[in-house]
Amino acid sequence: MAIRRKREDGSIQVLDDETADSPLTDPTHGTENTETDAAADDGGDYHGELAHDPGADLATALPESLTINVDLPATVHSVPEHEVAVAIDENTVNPGEVVLSADPSTTTISVIADDVAIHPEEPVVEEKVIPELPERAFSRRDRLRGAVSDQPETAAMLTADRLMETKGKRRHAPEGGWPSFVYAITLHMVNLGDSQKVRDRKAVDARIDRQFEGSARFVPVLTRKGGVGKTTITTIMGMAFADVREDRIVAIDANPDRGTLAERINKQTRATVRDVVTRAPSINGFTDFSTLVSRDETRLDVLASDTDPLLSEAFDENDYNVVADLTERYYSLVLTDCGTGIVHSVMRATLQRADSIVIVSGGSVDEARLASETLTWLEANGYGDLVRNAVVALNTATQGTNLIKLEEIEAHFRSRVREIVRIPYDPQLAAGSVVNYRELRPITRDAARELAALVADGLPVRRVV
Repeated sequence: MAIRRKREDGSIQVLDDETADSPLTDPTHGTENTETDAAADDGGDYHGELAHDPGADLATALPESLTINVDLPATVHSVPEHEVAVAIDENTVNPGEVVLSADPSTTTISVIADDVAIHPEEPVVEEKVIPELPERAFSRRDRLRGAVSDQPETAAMLTADRLMETKGKRRHAPEGGWPSFVYAITLHMVNLGDSQKVRDRKAVDARIDRQFEGSARFVPVLTRKGGVGKTTITTIMGMAFADVREDRIVAIDANPDRGTLAERINKQTRATVRDVVTRAPSINGFTDFSTLVSRDETRLDVLASDTDPLLSEAFDENDYNVVADLTERYYSLVLTDCGTGIVHSVMRATLQRADSIVIVSGGSVDEARLASETLTWLEANGYGDLVRNAVVALNTATQGTNLIKLEEIEAHFRSRVREIVRIPYDPQLAAGSVVNYRELRPITRDAARELAALVADGLPVRRVV
């Protein structure tokens, strides 16, 4: 097919098939140029020549838009082996079946460093990581449900409340007149609890039974005047302690001037503090030591002083330290009945070990004044802490008490010490013989118990080293 092209000078160029296939004369481009040139031509010679050309009829018969479809063979793509190893399967997912979780899971991928070489011939061993136990409180409700604690339990968790069966058990029978009566007539169905008096007694018991950590606590009982009831106060206070507490209580008679503490209980041995000092190397346990003391019905142990005045004068600071070291091994509370010689060497050793002190004062003017001077001497010699923590026992059984304003004496001592307790007159104590704690008047026992509770309140639970 020949295509005519009009040049710029007006001449007509005829292009054959071979020339049309040339890149310089693209059929499409040539056609477009021909049509453009033809439209721009104002003459009719060009159209006339086209009408007499057979190729012009063929071009007129062709449609304005021509589409040619070519079917190419499918391309086969071969996937390399290293891509197959990490390929993800193309699984069709139905969106209607996807369930979103409130707690999405987290996947951890271990990344190997670039400098680590992996040899295919060597098997890779995965390291097993033991997860840490979660920190979670394990409650009693969890145990009742049969759950096991995530954390290892200590032996302290095996308590009696946890291990012992409590089904069918009831509260303890109430104490007191009216609560006991109601409990009995209702066939143990109504338990009003203990009466107020019983509750007060148990509260004092709890104070006396205060637990301490470490070695024994030392409480000396002292005054600068004799005959005010110092030994009697030591006896009833020790009995009040021993009657409530389950541990061992001992009272030592450290009076160098022939003390009478051992005469306040039924003596079971003739041994004294001198025997303890002499036999100290052979005492290997509490059984050996118990043969040297006398025990009261309240379980109070008493270590007597020397009866020979010549030997008692020889009891000095070193001897007291030997006795104190032994009693500290086997007892929780050590009471010391001191003598009137406040400047004696035994007094110095006693005060050095003291955790608290009890000052005994009578109800007369001179007795109260000497007790106050004792506090002044202690403050002047570096024992101010003991004075501020001291308890004053005001013995109202001494002569002249009825003529003295006891409230004024109490007001004076309250300005200097921590607490003060009145010890009432009791015929059994006034006799100066063996004291039977159960036969004391109730008001006397209450005073002794209050004195013991106040002393226990001031004892340190832990010693600061």
